[in-house]
Amino acid sequence: MIISCAKPIDQIVVWARLSALVVYILFGGNVSVYAQLNKSKPVYPGQIWPDNNRNHIQAHGGGIIKVGKIYYWYGEERAKDLDTNYRYVSCYSSKDLVNWKFRGDVVNMTDPEKLGARWVLERPKVYYNKNTKKYVMYFHLDNRNYKTAKVGVAVSDKPNGNFKFLKSFRPLGQESRDIGQFIDDDGSAYLIFEDRPAKGFRIAKLNDADYLSIEKEMCLIKAPLEGGAIVHYNGLYYAIGSALTGWRPNPNKYATAKTLEGPWSEFVDIAPPQTNTYGSQSTMMIKVSGTKSTTVIFMADQWRPQTQWDSRYLWMPLQIGNGKLWLPEPKPWQLNVKTGEWSYLNKKSK
Repeated sequence: MIISCAKPIDQIVVWARLSALVVYILFGGNVSVYAQLNKSKPVYPGQIWPDNNRNHIQAHGGGIIKVGKIYYWYGEERAKDLDTNYRYVSCYSSKDLVNWKFRGDVVNMTDPEKLGARWVLERPKVYYNKNTKKYVMYFHLDNRNYKTAKVGVAVSDKPNGNFKFLKSFRPLGQESRDIGQFIDDDGSAYLIFEDRPAKGFRIAKLNDADYLSIEKEMCLIKAPLEGGAIVHYNGLYYAIGSALTGWRPNPNKYATAKTLEGPWSEFVDIAPPQTNTYGSQSTMMIKVSGTKSTTVIFMADQWRPQTQWDSRYLWMPLQIGNGKLWLPEPKPWQLNVKTGEWSYLNKKSK
């Protein structure tokens, strides 16, 4: 069973749309007026996030790519009462990063390499390769004790699958647990992965030809962090990571560098440390470049290990620039992907 949308949020959305419809009628059926009033719904950080079927989005530890005008969000499907012999990766699509359509489970996989009971498939990340016109998925593949420490690779001809498992390996010959993805402004694709023995996380460039292998190592950031996320903004690279506390949230930190090779600055807090990043863990940063502004969204998970199907998402626009990065206190907000502007509810654009 997939959990349904919480009633308070539903009521807000329904009343807002009914109000817009009333105004629409009063304005004599003016479609442009109604469309303006009934545009994208807000993002409610930490709340139930319903998809087009009114089910809570199941895309945990996920990643997002944009192909054409469509965003695709891939993540761990952790709905209640799933068959424990399988691991599932879900796919959602959107044009505005707010309203999401469920495209199905694009991975429905049994143990691919005899890893044993409670084997692990986590943090799926998908890249679109323009040369092969294929969608390439990387994910953390492991056994129950996290000793295998590999990445798995699967490929599909379509964004909504099905993805076929190809292989697993240790990137650069190193242990790999939490993984992240980064696509630079020039289209180059990178894998980020935590290397526990090296007490840091590595940035590795994928082979441009097909993304099926590592071309070279860019950097080992010597900091014992996981949940690695990177964004390139106004000439600087910003990297965010989470301390090694498992399911428990902690104060996420960031560093900057002029190139991916480094050197990287010292890591400092992205939010008041006593909030433990508002109960969340980093998974990605999404840069939305519009006609008027550029917004960088902090994309994080609020894990609920005992009720994983009810884990939430904390998405908030970051205050970023001139080597500084800060996560504001989470509040409901709206985004215009065309202009790149965002605003809190009932407040001016940022």
